[in-house]
Amino acid sequence: MTTQPVRPERCGPETASVKDVSPFKPSLVKAVFRDVTSMHVSRSAAWAAASVTRTVLTEIIDGARRAAEARKKLTPGDLLSAIDRNVELEVGTKWYDHSPTFQGLTGVLYDAEGVIVPSHKRSRLRKPSAVVGAHRFEAGVKKLLRSQGATAVPAMVRDLDGIASVFLTELARDAAMVVREGGKRFGTVTLVMSGEPASPPFLKDSLRAPSTRRGDGRTIGRDDILAATTIQLVGGNLRQRALTGAREATQNTPAG
Repeated sequence: MTTQPVRPERCGPETASVKDVSPFKPSLVKAVFRDVTSMHVSRSAAWAAASVTRTVLTEIIDGARRAAEARKKLTPGDLLSAIDRNVELEVGTKWYDHSPTFQGLTGVLYDAEGVIVPSHKRSRLRKPSAVVGAHRFEAGVKKLLRSQGATAVPAMVRDLDGIASVFLTELARDAAMVVREGGKRFGTVTLVMSGEPASPPFLKDSLRAPSTRRGDGRTIGRDDILAATTIQLVGGNLRQRALTGAREATQNTPAG
C-alpha cells in the first residue's frame, strides 16, 4: 500500500486571520454606513469598524457570562447585571427605549406638549434605521456567542442585536463628522499593542494644536473610525482594547 504524504497543518498568520475574522462582515458595516452617509467607506475602515463592534459585543457577552455564573444560557437579566457592574458596557443606549429589558431604567420621556410618554409608546415616536435594521446582526451575534461558549434566550439575542446596530450606527455618524470637520477637536489617538503598557502623554503633546486628519473629504478611513471610537467609548480598558484590536485587524488591509 502506498503511503500518502502527510499534509502539513496550517499555521502562522493565515490561521490567525481565519480564526480572528469578525462575525460582523465589512459588507454589513458598509450597509449600516450607507444608512447614515453617502461618503465612501474604505476597506480598512470597514474592517476597523467591524473589529471595534466585535470587541464591544465580546466585552458585553463576557460580562453577562460572569453575571450568569455557571449558567451558560444568557438572559436579559444577565445583560443588566453586566452593565451595572461595568459602566463601560453602557453603549448603544438609543436601543434602550425600544427594549422591554430596559423599561423603567431610562428615565422619563416627555412629548412636545410636556406629557409623559409611556415606555411602550416610545418606539412609535421615532424609529431610527439602527433599530429597524437590528435583525441584520443576529447571525453575527449568535456566532460571537458560540465563540464565547455561550447561548442566549431570544430576548437576549434581540438586545445584543439592537445594541450592536445602534453602536455601529453611532460610530458611522461620528466617523462622518470627523471627516466633515477635518479631525479638529478630536486630538490624536494613541494605540498600544496587546501586552504593552500605555506610555504617558508628553506635556508638549498636550499643548499642541488640535490634529488635522489626512485624506479627502469624501472617504471615511481607518483613522476616522479610530477617532469615532474615542468619542463612543469613554476612556477605560474597553476603549483601549477596541483601538488596539482595530489596528491589529487592519495591519494588512489595503487602505482603499
